[in-house]
Amino acid sequence: MSESTETEVVDENPDIVSESPEEVETGSVEGRARSIKHRRGKVVSTKMQGTVIVMVERKIRHRRYNKYVNQRRRFSVDDKVSCEVGDLVIIRETRPLSKTKRWEVVRKIGHQD
Repeated sequence: MSESTETEVVDENPDIVSESPEEVETGSVEGRARSIKHRRGKVVSTKMQGTVIVMVERKIRHRRYNKYVNQRRRFSVDDKVSCEVGDLVIIRETRPLSKTKRWEVVRKIGHQD
């Protein structure tokens, strides 16, 4: 009774050849491309070699009180850009580099005291 119908996806621009999931920079999970997470934060510690601690702050709305609350999270980040305390940086998710490092610095975007 039920028929298997396949839908054909037509690309809007036929001149662009799409890459296979293995070639996409974002990586793949079972043949599907997955997006890489990016965060913006401030370097709060540089006491380790090749690793910095970045604090990412975001505002969320409290469900009951409708007041905006700051949430902070500290990430151990691989540092190949030579960051200093107070630098504002963009970080992105990467493969596990150690027990706690799963992020890397993409670039510095400024400095904040």
